[in-house]
Amino acid sequence: MEVNIRLYTVDDVWELQGWDGKRDRKYELIDGELVEKSPTNLLHQWLAAEFSGEIRDYVKRNDLGFVGVEGGFSPADNHHMLLAPDVAFARKDRMPQPLPQTFAGFMPDLAVEIASPSNTIAELRQKAAIYLQHGVRVVWLALPDHRGVEVHRQDDDETVAFEFIDQDSRLSGEDVLPGFELEMRRLFPPQ
Repeated sequence: MEVNIRLYTVDDVWELQGWDGKRDRKYELIDGELVEKSPTNLLHQWLAAEFSGEIRDYVKRNDLGFVGVEGGFSPADNHHMLLAPDVAFARKDRMPQPLPQTFAGFMPDLAVEIASPSNTIAELRQKAAIYLQHGVRVVWLALPDHRGVEVHRQDDDETVAFEFIDQDSRLSGEDVLPGFELEMRRLFPPQ
């Protein structure tokens, strides 16, 4: 017996989410498989707002580009992949004008994912690798239970490397957000 597995596309997700206001489910798409996103807890929401606010303020002051939250990004060459980072940054020169009312047909330069209680670190690291494989330059995984952020990058040999930035350190924007620094104590104060 042959089992047919349906592979979804970005266009399918657009239809499923029913941008008519009648449907409230949100999805990501990984290799054609739907991944439903559930509502987040208050700590997750607060961290997303803090990250987006800090990045947005810096980006706006320096006229660097676009900061968004939970928006859909899809690689231009892969219609079976759609990710919605909690916070994303894309350089100004990469942004279409005017902004389309569709998912972005490219990947951001920076993706921030915030761990929820239902996420395992292994799952988050796998998602960081997916982002990097599809063109994201840096991924920040905010880990509230560990009171810090894992910074993921892809090395020249295409292996994923990461380092942990704890609550006593500063998170750097590196060459993606040159000059940006964020004291981790602002997000994870001492207990």
